[in-house]
Amino acid sequence: MRWRLAAGLAAVALSGLLALDRALPPALGRWQAVASEVRDREGRPLAVLPAPGGVWRLATTVADVPPHLVDLLVAAEDKRFFHHLGVDPLALARAALQWVRAGRVVSGGSTLTMQAVRLLEPRPRTLRSKLVEVARALQLEAHFSKREILGIWLTLAPQGGNLEGVRAGALAWFGRPAARLDVAEAALLVAVPRQPERSRPDRHPAAAEAARDAVLHARARGALGISAADRALVGPVPRQRQPMPNLAPHLARELARGAAGPVASTLDAGLQRSAEEIAAVAVRTLPDRVAVALLLADWRSREVRALVGGQFGEQARAGALDLSRAVRSPGSALKPMLYAMAFEAGIAQPGTLLDDLPRRFGSYAPENLDRGFTGRITVAEALRHSLNLPAVALLQELGPLRFASALKAAGAPPRLPLGADAALPLALGGAGETLRDMVTLYAMLADAGRAAPLRYQPGTEEAPRRQVLERRAAAMLAGILVQPFPAGGPPGIAWKTGTSWGGRDAWALGFDGRHVAGVWVGRPDGTPMVADAGLPTGARLALPLLAQLFERLPAAPRDAQENRAIAAPLAERLDRLRLLFPPPGAVLAEGEGHVTLRAAGGRRPLVFLVDGQPLVHETAKREAAWVPAGPGFYRVTVLDADGIAAAAQVRVR
Repeated sequence: MRWRLAAGLAAVALSGLLALDRALPPALGRWQAVASEVRDREGRPLAVLPAPGGVWRLATTVADVPPHLVDLLVAAEDKRFFHHLGVDPLALARAALQWVRAGRVVSGGSTLTMQAVRLLEPRPRTLRSKLVEVARALQLEAHFSKREILGIWLTLAPQGGNLEGVRAGALAWFGRPAARLDVAEAALLVAVPRQPERSRPDRHPAAAEAARDAVLHARARGALGISAADRALVGPVPRQRQPMPNLAPHLARELARGAAGPVASTLDAGLQRSAEEIAAVAVRTLPDRVAVALLLADWRSREVRALVGGQFGEQARAGALDLSRAVRSPGSALKPMLYAMAFEAGIAQPGTLLDDLPRRFGSYAPENLDRGFTGRITVAEALRHSLNLPAVALLQELGPLRFASALKAAGAPPRLPLGADAALPLALGGAGETLRDMVTLYAMLADAGRAAPLRYQPGTEEAPRRQVLERRAAAMLAGILVQPFPAGGPPGIAWKTGTSWGGRDAWALGFDGRHVAGVWVGRPDGTPMVADAGLPTGARLALPLLAQLFERLPAAPRDAQENRAIAAPLAERLDRLRLLFPPPGAVLAEGEGHVTLRAAGGRRPLVFLVDGQPLVHETAKREAAWVPAGPGFYRVTVLDADGIAAAAQVRVR
C-alpha cells in the first residue's frame, strides 16, 4: 500500500514538473537571435550582418572551435561539467561556506550550465536569481545535450562591447575563424567573459593578459597540463579590434534577407576580394562621382564567383545601391548577339563584305562614335571596330522584334520605354539592361549558344540549358571576339566593349574557356561622365578592369575531356590563318598567266580577295587562281570562316 502511495505521489510530482516545464520553457530567444552570416563556396566567412540591436552574435557549436578551447573552458569554469546534471553540489557548498566566512560572495559556484542560463536570461546577482538559475539549469540539462549547452555558452559569452560569442570574438580580436585559434588566443576568449568590459583587450590590455594567464594556469594545474609549445605561443594580447568580414555587401544583404542562420553562396572569397580591390583602385582615377560594378561567373555551372555591386569614391553617397541590378543602356555590348544571329540566319558570315557609309533608315540616321566612316569592310572587322552602320543594317534584315525576343530567351530581356516597340536603335543599345543580364547573355555565347540563369547559392536546382543560338554561330562569334587586350592582359579572351549615348555608361564583357565577366562604369544617377582626357568609353574605362579581372583568375584546366570540348572554338584560334603565297613585298611578272594564291591555318571556308574584290574559287580549298589585270600594286587578302584576315601587298610589273 505504501509503495503505491509513493508511486502515486511521484507520478503527481512528475506531472507537475512536466506541466511547469511546458508552462515555462527555457528562454532561447537570445540564443536563436544570431547575426546573419554569408559564407563563400568553401565555407569561409564572406560577410556578417549584426543581430537585432547591433550585436555581433554568431551561432557557435563545439564543432566550430578547437578542442583545446573546450578544454580550457571546462578546466577554468566547471571541471565536473561532464559529470553533473546541471548543478554541482560540491561547488555550491564551497561557495556557501566561503560566503559565510567572508561575509561576501567569493565564488558563485555556478556551473557552465548555470552560466548558460544566465546568458539566456540575464538577472540581477541575488540569491533569488541563483535559485532560479539552479532550476533552469536542471531544465536545460533535461532538454539539451552537454555539447548543445556548451554551444549556448560559446554563442552568448560576452567578448567586450557589442561582441558576443567565441566566433565573434575570434573575428574581432584576431581576424580569423575560431577554429584556427591557438591555445593562448583561445584562453583569452575564455577569460574575457568573466569581466567583459574590464578585460577588453583594446581598452585594458594588462587586465586582459592577466585574465588570460589565469585561464592558462587553471589548465596547467589540471591533469591536462600545458606544453612548452603552448607556453611559446603566449604573447601580448591584441590591442585593436578587427573589422567584421564585409565582402560582397550587396549580395550578402540580398541572400541574408529572411534567412535563419548561416547562408551559403557560390562566391569565392579570394576572387571577391580581388574584384573589390580592382574596383577600389579604379575609382581613385575615374571621373568624379563615378562608380564601378563587376561580376564574375563560371559559365559552365553559371555559379557567380564574385560580385561588386558598386564601388564608389570617398565623396559618393550611393554605396547602398546594388548597381549590378541598375537598368542602363549597354551601347554596343549587344552587337555580338546581333552578329551571331545574322550568322545563324545566313544573312552574313565573318568574311562577308559590308559598306560602312552614310545611310538613312527612314528617319533614323545612325553615326559611328568618331562620326567617320570606314567604307568597305568585313563583318568580322565591323564587329571588332564596333561600327554602327553595319550593325543597324544587319538588324534591319534580321528584324528588331526577332532580336528582342532572342535577347529575352537568352536571359537579357531589353527594357524598352513604356509603350515602345523594338526598333533599329536596339542594335546600338537603345534599351535597358543590367550587368547581371549582360553577363547572363555572354555566358550563353560562351556556352555554345545555351542559355541558363546565373546562380548565387549552391544546392539550388540548376535550370535546364536552352539552345537559343546555333552552336556554329556561337563558335564563329567567339573566334571574332578573341583578340589581344589593347593595353595588355591575358591571351585567349573573347571580349567586347560598349558605350551608351552621351558617355553615361561604359561596359566591357568577356569570356574564356571557363569564366565570363562583366564590368560597368558610370554614375548612379545616370548623368554623363566627364573624363579629363578623351571620351569616357568602354574601351578606356571598363576594358582595363576586365583585363585585370581575368589576370586574377586561376588557370583553367586544359587536360579534362569536357574542357577540351567546351574550349574547342577558342583553341582553334591557335592555328592562325596565314597567307603562304604571295609573301609580303613579292614582285610578280605580268603575262605569266594565273597566279596561285595559297593559305594555311584558319577555319574553312576561306575567301580570297584582291583589292577588296572576292575571287571565284572552291571555298573548301586553301588556294585560288588570280590573273592580274595589269602592272601595278595589289593587296591580296584571305579571310577564314571566323573573319580572321591575312594580307600581303604585292607588285606586278
